[in-house]
Amino acid sequence: MKKTMKLRCNAKINLSLDVTGRREDGYHTLKSIFQSVAVYDILTVSVQAGSGIVLRCNIPALPRDERNLAYRAAQAMLEASGKECNVVIDLHKHIPSGAGMGGGSADAAGVIYALNTLMECGYSDEKLREIGLSLGADVPFMLMGGTALVEGVGEILTPLADLPEIPLVILKGRQSMSTPKAYAAIDSLECPQHPDTEQMLRAIREQDIDLLTEHCGNTFEDAVLLSDVARAKAALLEDGARCAVMTGSGSAVFGIFPDKQTAADCAAKRRGEFAFVQACTAVSEPLPVISARSGRYHKRRKKHNTQ
Repeated sequence: MKKTMKLRCNAKINLSLDVTGRREDGYHTLKSIFQSVAVYDILTVSVQAGSGIVLRCNIPALPRDERNLAYRAAQAMLEASGKECNVVIDLHKHIPSGAGMGGGSADAAGVIYALNTLMECGYSDEKLREIGLSLGADVPFMLMGGTALVEGVGEILTPLADLPEIPLVILKGRQSMSTPKAYAAIDSLECPQHPDTEQMLRAIREQDIDLLTEHCGNTFEDAVLLSDVARAKAALLEDGARCAVMTGSGSAVFGIFPDKQTAADCAAKRRGEFAFVQACTAVSEPLPVISARSGRYHKRRKKHNTQ
């Protein structure tokens, strides 16, 4: 019998992002506040008798094999479970690539979550995040979602109190920066700026959006010197954003706005000027299920730690 799940795979932004060091194995350590946002890919995952993995996508240039994180996530779940079935993944991309918004990681998380239900693996959230970490540092958070303090190389997650649906506008030009190049640029900085993570944690604990916007920041902004990033920041601030900060290692920039109307006006004004423009909000759910023909599925629940 064919079983199917359709879900939204929400992107993330980094409200703050601090690179705290580099391990002996070359991986960098982070201290960052991750936030799920209502920018998403639509993922439909089906399983039935047989074998093999088929990945289809609305973007012709996107790889459909082991080079794609969603494909690799299916491989990882089949290997971990020891089950054999035919997995079909239909992916409708909307999260921009090379943006620092975790689009590929979100898709991988969606596949892991869907297959855990469709193949009746019964894995705990902790086990799913372990599988996710083997695919990429952002995948564990994409499985948990909401607001979280992320440390280490992405494997140490502390869930935080959900923020209200703060209005956002996200802009991205055509320039992108590869993650390895961005980290190499960080290593070359003599005196990088470090966001005040403790103040950010206080702002989230007290639900103080004024304090939060005051302390949003990203160490990568000192290293990723792209004209599109500077242009996006200037545009957001000009249109009334309370702050404008690059997310991840680039190159999308988000602005936090005082209200949804001001955010919508900014998005309308900048559409056509940037390759990607979207007004959205912060959300608490990483992988909302749209429909499921697979029996039961469980909704993730997280215990808040308000630090």
